[in-house]
Amino acid sequence: MQTYLSYNLKLSLMEKKMANVLVLGGGFAGVEASIYLRKNGHRVTMVSDRGYFYIYPTSIWIPTGEMSRADVSIPLNHLASKHGFDLIIDGVSKIEAKAKKITLDSGKVLEGFDEVVIALGQGKLKLKGIENTLSICGKPEEADEIYMKLQTLIAKGGGKLAFGFGGNPKDKSAVRGGPAFEVLFNVHNYLKKLGIRDKFELTFFAPMAKPGEKMGEKALVMMDKMFSMTNIKKKVGSKIVEFVSDGVIFEDGSKLESDLTMFISAGTGHDVLVASDLPRCDTGFIMTNEYNEVEGMDGVWVIGDSAKLLGDNEWKAKQGHVAEVMAKNVAHNISNPSDKKSYIEHLNILCMMDIGNGAAFVYRSNSSAKMIPLPIIGHWLKLGWGWYCKNSKLNRIPRIYGM
Repeated sequence: MQTYLSYNLKLSLMEKKMANVLVLGGGFAGVEASIYLRKNGHRVTMVSDRGYFYIYPTSIWIPTGEMSRADVSIPLNHLASKHGFDLIIDGVSKIEAKAKKITLDSGKVLEGFDEVVIALGQGKLKLKGIENTLSICGKPEEADEIYMKLQTLIAKGGGKLAFGFGGNPKDKSAVRGGPAFEVLFNVHNYLKKLGIRDKFELTFFAPMAKPGEKMGEKALVMMDKMFSMTNIKKKVGSKIVEFVSDGVIFEDGSKLESDLTMFISAGTGHDVLVASDLPRCDTGFIMTNEYNEVEGMDGVWVIGDSAKLLGDNEWKAKQGHVAEVMAKNVAHNISNPSDKKSYIEHLNILCMMDIGNGAAFVYRSNSSAKMIPLPIIGHWLKLGWGWYCKNSKLNRIPRIYGM
């Protein structure tokens, strides 16, 4: 028995050779991969076009002035110092994946790495006139712009506000609707607290007939009740033709007038990845196996929003917790090539959808669809998650697996 255990211990140590790993991207997937690769003893170099990790789920409170961009950001040099990875602040302009050769915006070429983990996120579908909108899921600066534009309208004494999201018919997993609902309801409650809600007309819009149906039929009924209770209008089921400076024009010939339009465009393949030698699906997302390996390209991995989600379930969605599971798995799979972990069993929708004076716990899997209202406490739970996210990543508090 002792001989058998010793043999397997030696085999395990041989498998876990320390690799020189390049991680492209400083979002949820890239940060998590860098942290866990370091925990596994690998040398890690991260490349990010931003100098900070931006916590998108809590940026929903920037438009109402409850948080600043600094409140929802962690400087990447702090994370690099805390976890011991190298950091390059630069954009990625070209990827030659098979050769593991990466060209940066500065012209610098990175090569010679044992493993390359790609976590560059996704691109956005560009609808006509999209420059007339602002997004809570776009560049971080746009959240500040929403706040400033809202303040201008408040100073003027009122206005018309439109909040919506779009779809990608070729890949429903690339739709991000939750944050649109969150900002909409938070703005409603913000204006209500100021005593000026009656001076504003709020409208939710989306091109699909049942926006939010991934959450389940019960959730759709609950959302309609919330719209009615908060006097929020709804315009759904008609294709968006164009965004103009004062509203949204639809295929049915109607126009939604708006002084401020917030719109979250559906995802598509990242431009740099589409132009690379990586295998892609028809929407531009990168094809991997369930272990996030790019088959036929040894030592190349793709995680987070850059990867095509496997599985035929219609409700699946690209979410931060799925990206983090992929990242942890890849760190494990690089260290344990004969005992690889799949992300498939972790595919679910899981979020705390904040509405300003409470929240709704949303969960969706193959066997369950829940939306549970959590008045007051739900808002504090989401605030608590934001605090936990920042402090656990900085190693100030223990990390809870799966959060």
